[in-house]
Amino acid sequence: MAKITYIQPDGAEATVASEPGMTVMETAKKHLIEGIEAECGGACACATCHVHVDKAWWGAVGEPSPMEEDMLDFGYDVRSNSRLSCQIKVAADLDGLVVRTPERQA
Repeated sequence: MAKITYIQPDGAEATVASEPGMTVMETAKKHLIEGIEAECGGACACATCHVHVDKAWWGAVGEPSPMEEDMLDFGYDVRSNSRLSCQIKVAADLDGLVVRTPERQA
């Protein structure tokens, strides 16, 4: 199990356990994390699961794919550390991952 911390725009934090192979988005939905809408269900066809990855974790989660970058163009408050949480697969090396949700989703 890997623990992921989701930080809301108001600073509220929720740390939850995720099973390897799930995505950061699936984990958020399973634990009813606010701010992750995931309208497309994880198909990388929207930007409603957009998160800001804590810069300390950027190397571990890696760069977005070209398709993901195209979807991020539709996101709100997109930054250099933005990712779609449906595209981040949870693995043991992501134990402790910290992501922040934007004020709203696109």
